[in-house]
Amino acid sequence: MEFFKDLLNGSGIATTILYLSLTAFVGVLIGKIEIKKVKLGVAGVLFSGLFFAHIGAKFDPHVLHFVREFGLILFVYAIGIDVGPRFVSTFRNEGLKLNLFAVGIVLSGFVIAYMFSRFGGVDPAVITGIMSGAVTNTPGLGAAQQALVELGKPEDAAIAGMGYAVAYPFGVIGIILTLILLRYIFRIKIDKELDDYNSKLSNKQQKLESVEILITNPNMFGKAISYIKRVIDKELVISRIERNNTFFVASEDLVLQEGDKIYGVSATNLIENLRLKLGDVIIGGKREITGSLAMFHVLVTSRKLAGKTIEQIGIYRRYEANITRIFRAGIEILPTMGTTVELGDTVRVVGKRDLLPEVRNELGNSVQELAHPNTIPIFLGIFLGIILGSIPIFIPGLPAPAKLGMAGGPLLIAILLGYKGRIGKFDFYMTPGANMMVKELGIILFLSCVGLSSGGQFVQTLKDGGLSWVLYGAVITFVPIILAGIVARLMKMNYLKICGIISGAMTDPPALEFANSLAPVHAQSTAYAAVYPLTMFLRILLAQTLILITF
Repeated sequence: MEFFKDLLNGSGIATTILYLSLTAFVGVLIGKIEIKKVKLGVAGVLFSGLFFAHIGAKFDPHVLHFVREFGLILFVYAIGIDVGPRFVSTFRNEGLKLNLFAVGIVLSGFVIAYMFSRFGGVDPAVITGIMSGAVTNTPGLGAAQQALVELGKPEDAAIAGMGYAVAYPFGVIGIILTLILLRYIFRIKIDKELDDYNSKLSNKQQKLESVEILITNPNMFGKAISYIKRVIDKELVISRIERNNTFFVASEDLVLQEGDKIYGVSATNLIENLRLKLGDVIIGGKREITGSLAMFHVLVTSRKLAGKTIEQIGIYRRYEANITRIFRAGIEILPTMGTTVELGDTVRVVGKRDLLPEVRNELGNSVQELAHPNTIPIFLGIFLGIILGSIPIFIPGLPAPAKLGMAGGPLLIAILLGYKGRIGKFDFYMTPGANMMVKELGIILFLSCVGLSSGGQFVQTLKDGGLSWVLYGAVITFVPIILAGIVARLMKMNYLKICGIISGAMTDPPALEFANSLAPVHAQSTAYAAVYPLTMFLRILLAQTLILITF
């Protein structure tokens, strides 16, 4: 048993990993405890770390620092890849409004901190550390400490770190409690918010409909399907033709006759164009596919086909079958000839029933293939993100350049890669299960390290007058976000989006994880990602500014 005592009381890598694992294990269990339908979730890991550090857990601070930063990078990268496909459309539609709320939260917290220093007599280094901890922004603390060192005040840099450590735990739980409080103030029902979000999302997206078109335009009589496809490529996907109560696959050389009916898929805003070009349109049409024809779904797992267009893949040329819809990241896409098919897409195919095995084999349909980890692009994205986050941004009047840091840089790169889907031969597809695993692992590692590194002096600092620091931090945490939440809700904003805005404006991954646990949609993560980059920049900039104007 002597070796076990040495392991527990050591300070090497093995001991550090031992306590990290124990902290994560106990913290996850704590997070699952439910009191009146409220759970701490992943934030339980933070309090587990504080407890073990308080009772004497040993660790190597250098190892802990590395694991903390790497965990944060993994978390934000997974978030970026997940929300990337929807980020641009969200930012274009309501990004300005979301960011105005976030900027309001950031600036009001800064003003409160400045007032505490200017009129409350709080030491500038202390209040800067408290502000960074209260808004759970580690890069802001780092920027402030760097500014203090360059001003020749290294001892104040250490004091700022202590203020951060005291305020951070209550910052995390305070944000989550505020989200819960908003829910009770406005008597919000999550199911109703979920239905409202899905309804509005469907209205914004062009809804796809099955259509039945009776060919009445004489200009189309005697024209081959290949010609028809070119005319209405961006407006209709043809699945099959009905002639004399018999159905045919819409092959390229099939010639239309008067009285033929085309069955296919179109978007609601394109129906009128189809009436002008082809004939009478019935939305809904006959959906039953019987006889020798069949409709089936195929998961695209062939890396040879991923990144190619419908025309390049050419299923319709080699088989009596057509791809009629593409499902990607919760979005339904009308497949034109120029539409790109990506790894992980699910495509709907209408064609000859006996061709089903061949089409499936060509497109892949192998869950095992997708389960194989696609690790090269992950590390490429992290590599590029760290470079971006390290680029100094020189702002006149500040003693040190601002940076996006090791959270903002990887997040921006991941959003870009998620939006693009691929660059050259590299695809950035990550299965939902893999994404969730990376996300959970990252945030658990991050919070375990924060708890362990802060817990050793946490109680003593509170006894020595740090309780007032906690109160200052609580005000900086609570006041801006409760006001923003109330205003946003009075403006009829969806509660799930409010959770995302607040989590992003406070640069708080645990709050986002809590918000994501409320409903299985992307509203929270998308709002978080929309405001996070600007918020991160402002948090770093204002932490340095507070040092500059108060010393």
